[in-house]
Amino acid sequence: MFCTARYDAGMLIGQAAVLLFFDIVAQDAAEHDHWHTYEHMPERLAIPGFLRGSRWRTPGASSYMVLYEVSDSAVLTSPAYLARLNNPTRWTQELMKSYRGMSRGLCRVEWTSGGGFGGAAAAFRFRPAAGAETSLRSWLTSAALPSLPARPGLASVALLQSAAAAPTTREQSIRGGPDAGVDWAVVVTGHDAAALAALEKEDLNGEEFVRHGAERAPLAAGYSLAYAITREPPR
Repeated sequence: MFCTARYDAGMLIGQAAVLLFFDIVAQDAAEHDHWHTYEHMPERLAIPGFLRGSRWRTPGASSYMVLYEVSDSAVLTSPAYLARLNNPTRWTQELMKSYRGMSRGLCRVEWTSGGGFGGAAAAFRFRPAAGAETSLRSWLTSAALPSLPARPGLASVALLQSAAAAPTTREQSIRGGPDAGVDWAVVVTGHDAAALAALEKEDLNGEEFVRHGAERAPLAAGYSLAYAITREPPR
């Protein structure tokens, strides 16, 4: 999913993002995390316009969320990024075979608030019903989300919206693509996993999403931060 948008200082440090959700074959998870930390994420952060990457994992499972923050949406279809996707290293080619159920969004950062990341996150993936985009966005950005960063246990929140379709690449083909997309997503972070889990039953419950214009209740999941890397500023 490629994300872009109106941008105010908040959780994210770019105007666009790549947001990924996937599972890894359980017996390959340890090697995946080693590769992802020491080769894959540094490789991505070397691409012009990539600013920060973070890997999140569901506690006790091999389900992941990965977020790459980039300067603007043009980066997501840039020759440098596509060249990397179409020329994976040998190690990447081997690990891509372990991916299952990839959803990948190229998005704009529609709205964000709060500072930095907490060590835990809750992600809500959903799609607006036809013609309900404006009402759904208004509810999220004016009512449901603004108060969250100030609540005990919470730290920051972002609304991401799909900005472009992901082109087919060599990496996708190895994974058995094409990948599923990500339409809209809300990502909330904090230091209290219980406070984040409560959102699914309270402020961000499925009935509220549907009442304000979502096609159906969101797909929600909780994660813990496993690793983050920030691009070194030029000297």
